[in-house]
Amino acid sequence: GYTPESIRNFCERIGVAKKESMVDVALLEHCIREDLNRSAPRVMAVLRPLRVVIDNYPEDKIEELDAPYHPEDPNMGSRKFPFSRVLYIEQEDFLEDPPKKFFRLSPGHEVRLRYAYYITCVGVIKDKQTGEVVELHCTYDPETQGGWSRDGRKVKATLHWVTECHSIPAEVRLYNHLFTKENPDEEKDNIDFRTLINPNSLEILTSCRVEPVLANATPGNRFQFERLGYFCVDSVDSSDGALVFNRTVTLRDSWAKIAKREKF
Repeated sequence: GYTPESIRNFCERIGVAKKESMVDVALLEHCIREDLNRSAPRVMAVLRPLRVVIDNYPEDKIEELDAPYHPEDPNMGSRKFPFSRVLYIEQEDFLEDPPKKFFRLSPGHEVRLRYAYYITCVGVIKDKQTGEVVELHCTYDPETQGGWSRDGRKVKATLHWVTECHSIPAEVRLYNHLFTKENPDEEKDNIDFRTLINPNSLEILTSCRVEPVLANATPGNRFQFERLGYFCVDSVDSSDGALVFNRTVTLRDSWAKIAKREKF
């Protein structure tokens, strides 16, 4: 998923040295974020789905919402996607007993659904054997269409989502750093480098759901999954009806923090 532009930018920044040196991988990730932030269209995808039923939303109603592909580039256009009574959100966006600074969804608390409405959690259904939360029941405020309230009340969290009946199943591969140490060569005592391999360098999620507009995605296409990171369509394993996405990089930019701290 790394673009030629991002790699050229990286090479220009590090230059050529006469001595062997180590460059923080965060700089390479920063370069691809810069490029994809400008060029990648925004869409919504849910990687670990949690079912949400909006009790006071009509069962037979389907709305068509509109959202831009890029918030800062109107030339990229917009896309339409459906909103209905049953949705999916990320599992990590709900906690039944949240800590003080958790502002996402929890019983009795209100959040904004991206481009849609405010919802409030009113019920939790758990698996009787495992105790795992498998479904949420919520109510919505029809006066908050577009994600804003007329009475001026504010919420502290905005969640991405997809509908159950319109979203498309997909496989998503989450790539992480190959080694558990930043520089395996620094390890002493002739440790076998294979013991430093990160066992979680690849996580494959097979139950993901993505926006219906991605049905037209072709190998090599790049997108920003809102709140999650930048992803590209796999050029080998993805096909019509069996989409596969690879994560190129997360949204978190550790290099920007390093550069600010070191005053680069």
